Amino acid sequence: MVATNLKAATLSLMDDRASMEAEMNAIIAQLSSPGGPGISGNLVDAEGFPRSDVDIPSIRAQRARLLVLRNDHKAVTTKIDENLQVLHSAKLGTNGPHPQSHSDTSNFVSGRTSQTTPMVVDPTSRIPFAMVDEISDASPAAEDGLQLGDQILKFGNVEIGDALIARLASEAQLNEGHSVPVLIMRQGTQLNLTVTPRHWHGRGLLGGDLHPGMGSSNEGVNVCLGQESHMGCLSPSS
Repeated sequence: MVATNLKAATLSLMDDRASMEAEMNAIIAQLSSPGGPGISGNLVDAEGFPRSDVDIPSIRAQRARLLVLRNDHKAVTTKIDENLQVLHSAKLGTNGPHPQSHSDTSNFVSGRTSQTTPMVVDPTSRIPFAMVDEISDASPAAEDGLQLGDQILKFGNVEIGDALIARLASEAQLNEGHSVPVLIMRQGTQLNLTVTPRHWHGRGLLGGDLHPGMGSSNEGVNVCLGQESHMGCLSPSS
């Protein structure tokens, strides 16, 4: 009963998070539309006067809302990760065969995709090890299809496990200029993307941050994809 209630609560949190992600992506799309200032562009011209070509009050309101959503998204994701860890631990601690429990837990941690993915897999391999926490405007990550809130299940040859930061950094650097397959979870659905780490007008090879989560030994730090010359720098997470 406890596991069932926890699962229902976590599914509800996932729905809440999906709504946040949809709103965040809508705000980013509007701010980044042609002629827009983006999520961090200047609202004053070269002479220091307010720009006349944009709606400054509206932009400030959208940016403030985006900040609130990001903070709420982090809090909800943390709670989801905690709940998933409890559910996963309960499954591993179950003695003897329990087909229904195995099915429920496997489907749950794999993103509720059992109806379209009938094959049986190790549920551990389906646990997201990081979440896309930030994406820079016009960056390789943005252009290749990654979105805020995407949960990373596999990045190239990197999956859940130890030494996550070092392996992610190495994978990006070794594949600079080459396509890297990425398996993500977006709003409860698994998707296959291809990203190409490359130099662009900003810093880093991808232009975004990954926040290690459940299953990572690096919780509490961010894997920066766009803050230094290479993926793999660290900064405290909020």
